[in-house]
Amino acid sequence: MAKEVAGYVKLQVKGAAANPSPPIGPALGSKGLNIMEFCKQFNGRTQDKAGVVLPVLITYYKDKSFEFVIKTPPAPILLMEAAKVKTASAQPNRNKVGSVTWDQVKQIAETKMPDLNAFTVESAMKMIAGTARSMGITVSGKAPWEN
Repeated sequence: MAKEVAGYVKLQVKGAAANPSPPIGPALGSKGLNIMEFCKQFNGRTQDKAGVVLPVLITYYKDKSFEFVIKTPPAPILLMEAAKVKTASAQPNRNKVGSVTWDQVKQIAETKMPDLNAFTVESAMKMIAGTARSMGITVSGKAPWEN
């Protein structure tokens, strides 16, 4: 018989750096889940992605057990790494903080593809380019589909 789902918790945690302090402790403790067990499992599964911010969706059940799915890093974080900037622009329409190429946008789109609601890499690239534009990062060069 299938377990009855009690709810979901969404968190963003750095890879291989989960510990019981906030935000993890309060989010899971209020649901009655084993915080240390989550931290051990998460750190074990994210050893290769140490230091990268990863969204995680935790499904918890009535019997206090849980499962979690680790998603790909958020697009803004990948864009900031590619453009080598610390923060996005406070006024993206006026102040540009960095630049990325279409090849970098394609790499990010291919990385994010499982978590995006896009059917083709081109449409995923357009989504990533839009995120870059809203962050004050310019995409240099000509788009591959405009050739």
